[in-house]
Amino acid sequence: MKKLITLLLIAPILFSCTTLTKNKKEVNDKPVGTLEVVAEMDINPGNVAVSKEGRVFSSIHPIRSKKLQLIEITGKNAYTPFPNLQIQSTAETKSNDKLDAPLGIIFDNIDRLWVIDAGLNIGKIRLFAYDIHTNKELFRFDIPQELAPKTSFVQDVAVDEKNGFAYLADFGNPGIIVVDINNNTFRKITDLSSMQAEDIDMVIDNKVQYFMGKPARIGINPITLSADRETLYYGAMNGTKWYQLPTQDIRDGKDDSEVTKLISVVNKKPICDGVATDDQGNHYFTNIQNSSIDVLSTDGTLKTLKKDELLDWPDNVRIHEDWLYIAVNQLHKSPAFTGDKDVSETPFRILKIKYR
Repeated sequence: MKKLITLLLIAPILFSCTTLTKNKKEVNDKPVGTLEVVAEMDINPGNVAVSKEGRVFSSIHPIRSKKLQLIEITGKNAYTPFPNLQIQSTAETKSNDKLDAPLGIIFDNIDRLWVIDAGLNIGKIRLFAYDIHTNKELFRFDIPQELAPKTSFVQDVAVDEKNGFAYLADFGNPGIIVVDINNNTFRKITDLSSMQAEDIDMVIDNKVQYFMGKPARIGINPITLSADRETLYYGAMNGTKWYQLPTQDIRDGKDDSEVTKLISVVNKKPICDGVATDDQGNHYFTNIQNSSIDVLSTDGTLKTLKKDELLDWPDNVRIHEDWLYIAVNQLHKSPAFTGDKDVSETPFRILKIKYR
């Protein structure tokens, strides 16, 4: 009788443990290439970033932004302004004290959220870092206008928290803006042969894409760092080559002539808007022509990881655990590309793909 009572008492616990183990195994056993919807929204994401604990943040693309510029995703159909509502802006309230046109966002390895504000309305490019647990601003860097004049478009960023540097990609005036976080100093590295657009068309749905009335020719945009922060990778959106550059000489302050001679080609890449590099050195590109995420493996193989109609202009990609998070915003359907009406259809999405 005593054994029966004991069995009855522990049976629910055993069942619960078995169920939890089974559920965990089911999650881990999802095959590579599994595509899931993280969020569906009425406003279009610019870039997505994911914290260590899995909190999801998104900039709102300035090409369609109305009232919000930066948000945290709080549910499949829910979001909240970050760091607060007061710092967001409307067309009438743009100012140096508010967010203007943030696009590139990324978490560093100590869980700080970095935001590059392209300043398309106020004419000043700024780089911010936030503590997502207190919603407090940790850093603000105003990029000197001689490095990034009004014709600049700075929209992607890579952060080296180990050595205290940030690297910003400017496709308006092609070059890499380097921010020394610890000393609050700036420089710009320019190598037009690798940083300007190649003379190749961007073709989506069998149509050559136009940007601001001309065939799209967009220069340096995707930019990322190796896990050890010793190599910077970059390429033009309208480009087929993926470049690498050692960062040691940049950190040591060597002249551009010395730095740029170390630039080399890693391999080929697709026409893409965003990229992420994993801790093994594999590169994941948002292939905007193919509605896919492509991977350049360390063995030099470039192949499609996942193609899906939901990847309707995948803008950027970020890695969190075994998943790639992707902001999808139908950018080619906006007036800046169509030259006329916005032909996008809601919802806009944040997706994730199992990559390993």
